[in-house]
Amino acid sequence: MRILGISAFYHDSAAALVEDGHIVAAAQEERFTRKKHDDAFPSNAIAYCLEAAGCDLEGVDHVVFYDKPFIKFERLLETYVAFAPRGFASFAMAVPIWIKEKLFQKDVLRKKLARFEEGFDSETRLLFSEHHQSHAASAFYPSPFDEAVVLTMDGVGEWATTSVAIGRGNRLETIKEIHFPHSLGLLYSAFTYYTGFRVNSGEYKVMGLAPYGEPKYVDLILENIIDLKEDGSFRLNLDYFDYCTGLTMTNKRFDALFGGPPRRSDEPVRQKEMDLAASVQAVTEEVVLRMTRALAAETGIDNLCLAGGVALNCVANGKVLRDGAFKNIWVQPAAGDAGGALGAALAAYYWNLGNERKLGDGMDGMAGGYLGPEFDQQDIETRLKSIGAVFEVMDDNGLIDEVADALADEKAVGWFQGRMEFGPRALGGRSIIGDPRSPSMQKTLNLKVKYRESFRPFAPSVLAEDVADWFEIKEASPYMLMVADVQPKRRREMSADEQALFGIDKLNVARSEIPAVTHVDYSARIQTVHKETNSRYHALISAFKARTGCPVVVNTSFNVRGEPIVGSPEDAFRCFMGTGMEVLAVGNCLLRKEAQDPALKLDYKNAFELD
Repeated sequence: MRILGISAFYHDSAAALVEDGHIVAAAQEERFTRKKHDDAFPSNAIAYCLEAAGCDLEGVDHVVFYDKPFIKFERLLETYVAFAPRGFASFAMAVPIWIKEKLFQKDVLRKKLARFEEGFDSETRLLFSEHHQSHAASAFYPSPFDEAVVLTMDGVGEWATTSVAIGRGNRLETIKEIHFPHSLGLLYSAFTYYTGFRVNSGEYKVMGLAPYGEPKYVDLILENIIDLKEDGSFRLNLDYFDYCTGLTMTNKRFDALFGGPPRRSDEPVRQKEMDLAASVQAVTEEVVLRMTRALAAETGIDNLCLAGGVALNCVANGKVLRDGAFKNIWVQPAAGDAGGALGAALAAYYWNLGNERKLGDGMDGMAGGYLGPEFDQQDIETRLKSIGAVFEVMDDNGLIDEVADALADEKAVGWFQGRMEFGPRALGGRSIIGDPRSPSMQKTLNLKVKYRESFRPFAPSVLAEDVADWFEIKEASPYMLMVADVQPKRRREMSADEQALFGIDKLNVARSEIPAVTHVDYSARIQTVHKETNSRYHALISAFKARTGCPVVVNTSFNVRGEPIVGSPEDAFRCFMGTGMEVLAVGNCLLRKEAQDPALKLDYKNAFELD
């Protein structure tokens, strides 16, 4: 039985295909269209999933959409009625779009799917999953647990913003929900907006900025903005927000509380923004910790699964792991709306159709997250030749040796191998990698390769068998969704003058043996690399360790700021030629910057709208 899941029309459209409970393929539309967070119907992603499954749409038993548009339309209407006459202008502007995209979305989907199969029968084959049901299914069914508490947290689906379910076998039973407009995701997005970053895109920047600041505004937030209970349930004070009826996240009362208007995106980040980021991060962690402690005590279940956009907050995830209320934690790597496509397919297969669930022998059901397109060697060579690239073809060992040498020489390397990752993190399939021992690597990658803010941290990819020797974590973290501190024995003692630094001045102080991946608070967003799921990446890091004694490399996504992660060899070459990367490995092809035609160099820095 084949089930195709789809998410679309909000942000991060995606498609996923499940066959007899096995995840065959999953991909985001942005990787094909090159439009970041593309919300369009995922035609390209669907075509890829069908190709990976070796079938056309006629060979698919059901197509499942990740939320229920009519219920969402109901929520939109009821919200405006509740706040009337506030927001009438935006209401009048939005209604025609809503009617087209929400009320008649089933017909829109039918017409889109008819392009893949003429006469597609939407009455019998098109299903709809609730938004948080999709998130919960994406978290539980691929997990290695037969029983778990499943916690989903995001901005909003239909009505739910937070949901708790109990997963057992093939069943998921929702036991609690928090409803719109009270939302932890929207609270974080409000501060994302206020600190000058883009909502639904810049939240991870706020998380990365937080360690530079002091949580000075925590009491102000808890006393005025959010009413937080001991069990983690909460209500927001809507007097400070404009997201229910307006065109912005916050309002003038919010401005007055925090001492001024939102930062414009073209203004420099000040200490105030750092302190605001530290404060909303601290509040978010407190909400999540109270919630998880209460759920563990109430249910007596050892395992926790997480999904929804808030589950991408790897700092909070790490604190939940260390807190120990749950013995085991598993986070869906595509925790945001893209993962809803996968969850919708899994919910239909197990929940709606009642198929038996069998736990696999491996780590989980996500195959390391490597669920996207791959290119065979002949195809890679043909594609690179067609765009004028100059390359050497090497055997596996030769390629690994050359790239390991380049890393040890502190060169920035583009690494395009195997299947593309599903979700927002590059995990060694579409990555830019570097030497973590280099004191200048973080700044070099940020300013000369990624063209992004200098404060942004980079993640370490570490051999799974060596992780506990370098970081304060013993558990696997294959999806870069847990933060832990660098081991004390690897840290560098700071001088009194260095310890007295504030804000962004902390950035250039080396804190450990691996400064390029050590954040200002000694933390790191860890990816454990496993031979079972990515043997080539594991072999590369092993070769680097053999040369340097260090089983860690810098890993950041293969793109520049504002661009989706590269999806094809052509994308990889363009990014290589438009940035300060010095070496590129695509399959068994090795490219050196100095060997390329200078006429192919691109002005990549300004090629994409900043996120």
